[in-house]
Amino acid sequence: MLGHIESYDDDIQTGVIKVDDKFFEFHIDNWIANTPPKVGDDVDFMEEDGNVIDVDLVGAYIKDERPVKRRWIAAVLGIFLGALGFHRFYLGFYTIGIMQIILTLATQGYGVMWGFIEGVLIFSGHIRKDAKGRHLK
Repeated sequence: MLGHIESYDDDIQTGVIKVDDKFFEFHIDNWIANTPPKVGDDVDFMEEDGNVIDVDLVGAYIKDERPVKRRWIAAVLGIFLGALGFHRFYLGFYTIGIMQIILTLATQGYGVMWGFIEGVLIFSGHIRKDAKGRHLK
């Protein structure tokens, strides 16, 4: 069931979840998310015999921090295909990638330097994150 935390008391470690016009009380023992509950969080939970179990965060509150993109792939793309913004597309920076293509075409190839320099910066660890803020492998 999807709901919204209306209140939470840190002292007694209980809170109230609102679903439509119904209210459900939960205890921290039934909280399974990694972060503590806060008023305003959207949650998913189960109800058994009037008791709330397995309360977990949903939606935008879930953020996966594990690295997904590889540094060496981004660096090689930057060094060899950086003029076309391939490394930026790989990392999820689509607007910058398009700008690199436009610059390369507008300057008759001088955009190659921009991509090459960024490829070296990625390889040396000065550019460390993708567009979602995750570190590179």
